Amino acid sequence: MNLLRKRHAGIIRAVTVAIAVLLQLMVTCIAAVLLQEYASWFYLVLQIFSIFLVFMLVNDGQSYKSFWIIIVLLLPVFGFFLYFMWGRKRTNSKEYRRYRDVVAKGQKYKKQDPDIIETFKELHPNKAQISKLLIHYGFPLYENTEVTYYDVGEKKFHALMEDLRHAKRFIFLEYFIISDGKIWREVKDILAQKIQEGVEVRLLFDDFGSLMINTEEFRHELAVLGIRFGIFSPIHEGTSRLTFNYRNHQKIAIIDGNIGYTGGINLADEYANIITRFGHWKDTAVRLEGDGVWGLTSIFLEMWEFSKGYEDLDYTKYHPTCSIQCCGFVQPMADGPANNPHNPIEETYTHMINKARNYIYFTTPYLVLDQKMVDDLCRAAHSGVDVRIVTPRMYDKWYVYMVTVSNYGPLLANGVKIYEYKPGFIHSKTVAMDDECAICGSINMDYRSFYLHYECGVFMSENQAVLDIRDDILTTIKKCERITYDMWKKRPIHQKIIQWCLRLFSPIL
Repeated sequence: MNLLRKRHAGIIRAVTVAIAVLLQLMVTCIAAVLLQEYASWFYLVLQIFSIFLVFMLVNDGQSYKSFWIIIVLLLPVFGFFLYFMWGRKRTNSKEYRRYRDVVAKGQKYKKQDPDIIETFKELHPNKAQISKLLIHYGFPLYENTEVTYYDVGEKKFHALMEDLRHAKRFIFLEYFIISDGKIWREVKDILAQKIQEGVEVRLLFDDFGSLMINTEEFRHELAVLGIRFGIFSPIHEGTSRLTFNYRNHQKIAIIDGNIGYTGGINLADEYANIITRFGHWKDTAVRLEGDGVWGLTSIFLEMWEFSKGYEDLDYTKYHPTCSIQCCGFVQPMADGPANNPHNPIEETYTHMINKARNYIYFTTPYLVLDQKMVDDLCRAAHSGVDVRIVTPRMYDKWYVYMVTVSNYGPLLANGVKIYEYKPGFIHSKTVAMDDECAICGSINMDYRSFYLHYECGVFMSENQAVLDIRDDILTTIKKCERITYDMWKKRPIHQKIIQWCLRLFSPIL
């Protein structure tokens, strides 16, 4: 009964926000019609402004803006209003200025050891430029960090629960989705016990992703247990500017500053295949132990301060207290819409594609790319690089799957190999390249991850996890069907029409 009440409350909140957005659209549409009918001179002025807006967007040089060009051309005045409500950059907004201030504060606690980058450069001069790019954006490269890779959610949760039980100082958890079920109840019980032992616990979750659980009852329970919680961007506060479209998609767990997790796995039962939604749920994560955990901890602290708005934390309290002597390099990284038009994670992906010599493999639940990345992937394939992309056969969002399939054509025609995972839904977000480096994180290969969401991940090199990710992708491919260009061309005509239409709206799907 409690679960039903929580779901009903979440549905009511979602419907309320949806109605508010629809009302905005209706008012805007009515205003545009009335202007055309009763104030033709003003309508003409707005049409002229729309033409200037199209030229401005064309000169912006970002393929992400092509969607808005189409909208403004098709609906000159209505599209003009929509763009200024939802599409224009807000890099100088109060919200984004505050985000950059928080990141600037966090940067004071992150120092790059020049000897580490020199060592990496000697080992991999070709790949060191990828790391230097991330250093430029404020993400140091670390040594002395043990990395463990988990190829399914069940393994990650088993390890996470054990680490949580052994926490002595603090626990930080940050997830896009928290869903009521076995996983959350077990985590909650551990957190309650740890608080009784004097452990500091902070929980940060996204309001939209956790819509069904984020009720007054849930928040009251967290407060009673002593869990300090933060809610990222409550959806009802951003309907006027569609800021609820910019979500916190990061997944981070920190234990005592010495152990850190990230990847694609949320706190929900389907991620451990306890319940079945879309067949077997294939997802991945990495566990860091040692110096590199500080990179993830600082990302969490920055997002916490940004979300809370009023806390001024002393980051030094949360530094790692142990160091592990081991080989390899790790580089935790983050990104978000406040960085536009410079996107560290997208640029890192592009750099890896262009630096690949033998192979580059990807797993992603969504494949919605801009033309530049499509060109980079095709160029790599033309140069003899083995480019493979694994996507799901079973999907969670049919319209995104349609756009994903529509993107296959140019890639397949130019030698990129695409495989669809048949046993279920692949939610894994990994990259492996040349047996030398890899990424595991929360990053989908789509517009949302590169432009609209706050994301995180770990670039890694010279450790066993790189080969483990490679082997896992190759094993996964054995459970896939390879899609050929001829197969893609023979899909039904009605699918082609639907995909063509949806592709126009791909940047906001």
